Amino acid sequence: MFVNRSMKGVATILGFLEVLVWISITAQIFNQLDNVFNYVAYAGGFAAGNYIGIWIEEKLRIGTQIFRIITDKDTSGLLAALKLDGINATIVDARGSLGPVQVIFTVVRRKKEKRMFRIIDEFDPEAFYSIEDIKYVSQYLENPEHGHERQPFSALLSTRKSF
Repeated sequence: MFVNRSMKGVATILGFLEVLVWISITAQIFNQLDNVFNYVAYAGGFAAGNYIGIWIEEKLRIGTQIFRIITDKDTSGLLAALKLDGINATIVDARGSLGPVQVIFTVVRRKKEKRMFRIIDEFDPEAFYSIEDIKYVSQYLENPEHGHERQPFSALLSTRKSF
């Protein structure tokens, strides 16, 4: 996750620790090849590590996402709600298979993902939307008067401005 988001410092430290743990455990397994419990314990630890890692990543909500919202309804209410929440958006008139639609593009921090779900649901529960993680954003797109949250570890390990 940290490699994909170009967070070099965090990725380097966690990668070092991961390999250190792996080498230590592998050495123990090779010292006791006849003990089947070691194989099961390693596989269980690996599975638990994946689960816990995903859980932690979901709680940290590091990164930025693009929301693409497609609706055939008037978007003024949705845009007002987004603006009230400090989120800027771009609107494009388009044509869908059933007629004219509007496509709204907005870039938000992952920490605002649940808020975006609520705003979209309040506006148009039948709106189609897709979400994609973004590796890099060229500038800060949320309204500055609403402040911004620092990314975890950015003060300690960042080598470039955190977005």
